[in-house]
Amino acid sequence: MTDDMHRLPDAVRAKTMSTDELRAAFLVRGLFQRGRVIVRHVDLDRVVFGGAVPMDTPLTLEPPASIKSEFFTQRRELGLLNIGARGSVTVDGDRHAVDYRDALYVGRGTKRIMFASDDAAHPARFYLVSYPAQVVCPTARIAADRIEVTELGAVERANRRRLAKYIYEGGVASAQLVMGVTELVAGSVWNTMPAHTHYRRTEVYLYFGIPEDALVVHLMGEPSETRHLVVRDGDVVLSPMWSVHAGCGTSSYSFCWAMGGENRDYTDMQPVDMKELR
Repeated sequence: MTDDMHRLPDAVRAKTMSTDELRAAFLVRGLFQRGRVIVRHVDLDRVVFGGAVPMDTPLTLEPPASIKSEFFTQRRELGLLNIGARGSVTVDGDRHAVDYRDALYVGRGTKRIMFASDDAAHPARFYLVSYPAQVVCPTARIAADRIEVTELGAVERANRRRLAKYIYEGGVASAQLVMGVTELVAGSVWNTMPAHTHYRRTEVYLYFGIPEDALVVHLMGEPSETRHLVVRDGDVVLSPMWSVHAGCGTSSYSFCWAMGGENRDYTDMQPVDMKELR
């Protein structure tokens, strides 16, 4: 298992950063490595995220040194999304089957979490997002074919998409984690446009389902000082409260959005008028 403490620059510093500096600060790559658990710890809202790709041998989630705890969810909650082949997650001895795009919420106090793939030749790819938790909520499996889906955007604006909520107010309970998946409809390429910010939450974007010969240009920065990051399949973008988060791809794709902060209100956002973007 690998862990790192990742520190984000503020909005003033971001205005003067080079391409390489922006990528080092706001883009995280290489989370999904066969036979390993990789996690990153970010100073903003103390989010921990990562990837686990079990092969023949199950993988155990250990706490990174930076959270200084006896076990990973001693003081934390955890959201998991499988973006690979069928696998399972065992939570304190209870096995949960997790297929492609299924998710699992694991509450505070869980002592042992293990990941496995049904077939090592076609492994599961578990994406992990964790925030501190002050309350205990029960572990819950979320099946992809049973979640609330909202249709957004329009074909003529090239932003037709399906937004699926997994962990949110009114759905699966959590302390502060909000998590879901947005899928672009074939022929549409823009996500989260018109743009917005979240003053009270940090957001983390995992891009997946991007073909090998495709990419997404992720728009970030203050509305009047936008910058961009070129991202590919399996890349994660960190979005602090002052930054917009949108993107345009060379083909259709999906992304997992996850947030933590002061509340679980999905609608708590600050819209940005298209005329304000520069």
